[in-house]
Amino acid sequence: MSSPQHTATTPAGSRLLRGRLVGAAAIALALSVAIENAVLAGTGAPTFGAPIEEVLTYYAANRDSVAIASGQVALYLPLLLVFVTGLHGLVERRGGGAGADWSRLAVAAGATLSAIFVLVNVLQIGLALSAGGLAEPTPAFELVWQVHAAAFALALPTLGTTFIGTALAAHASGLTPAWQRLLGLVGGGLLLAAGVGNLAIADGSALLFVGLLGFAGWLVWLLFTGVRLVRS
Repeated sequence: MSSPQHTATTPAGSRLLRGRLVGAAAIALALSVAIENAVLAGTGAPTFGAPIEEVLTYYAANRDSVAIASGQVALYLPLLLVFVTGLHGLVERRGGGAGADWSRLAVAAGATLSAIFVLVNVLQIGLALSAGGLAEPTPAFELVWQVHAAAFALALPTLGTTFIGTALAAHASGLTPAWQRLLGLVGGGLLLAAGVGNLAIADGSALLFVGLLGFAGWLVWLLFTGVRLVRS
């Protein structure tokens, strides 16, 4: 038979463990996304406005780099789902309320974002696999590149929704300070604004950099939130 002290302390210990697991997932997610982007940027990945010949040359010469980046995607997509669903659980255990509504939005947006990222990555793998056997770009290769660019552009507003939902949910539940809520609103707003111009971004517009600012804010928010939860 459990003692009263054991019964009282076990739920608190369980909540603490859940919080640390969610925090660890947030930190690992941010690091994995950063590694993926560093690998692609470090090898000179082409912009969406680059000539298709340059795109073919890059994917033919950097198959290993694409494989590393794709491996990071396979890692961080489960981490994203663990984080948004885990955060929702933490918010509900702290009373729910408005925070639970925002966390439900974050879960839905995060699941949609995962699906879009799968499409982006599948197309990128296809580009890397087909580039080695091509002497010059074909219409099919160019189409895959264009769909890849379009999917990435449409991922921006979905990420913005995820960012805003998680930031508001965490703050409403007392998990994060006010400045992180502001970061979520500003960063998520930038991602949503960039998403409005998704066709222009897929065509190589510099509007992409507006979304990248919001994306950087997402990584910063994840790291600070993760550390806060782990140390809570």
